[in-house]
Amino acid sequence: MAKFVLSEAKNGYKFNLVATNGQVIATSQIYKTEATAKNGIESVSANAPVAGIENQTENDFKTEANPKFEVYQDKKGEFRFRLKAKNGQIIATSEGYSKLDSCLKGIDSVKKNAPAAKIEKE
Repeated sequence: MAKFVLSEAKNGYKFNLVATNGQVIATSQIYKTEATAKNGIESVSANAPVAGIENQTENDFKTEANPKFEVYQDKKGEFRFRLKAKNGQIIATSEGYSKLDSCLKGIDSVKKNAPAAKIEKE
């Protein structure tokens, strides 16, 4: 079963959503307190399953309403996603993928795993 791993960071707290195979499938920003990081986890769990996918790598892509996953290519040409909450805040990001299909599978994994993932402190 997937899990959110909550850990202390240099200036606060962050979390990773880790799949059953141990792979990190989404990462948070740095939060000032543990409580706000836990609120971020709740937001990912609530928003991910209902979020649309806005593929910004396509010409004339359709803009989706929040919550949404934005798929884009970074400066290295890798595919990445960011999950935006209903209020437009970025609540989770991915690592880089060499293929679009792999990035989309990462989104599917977040949608499927986030709602039931337990929180584990590191």
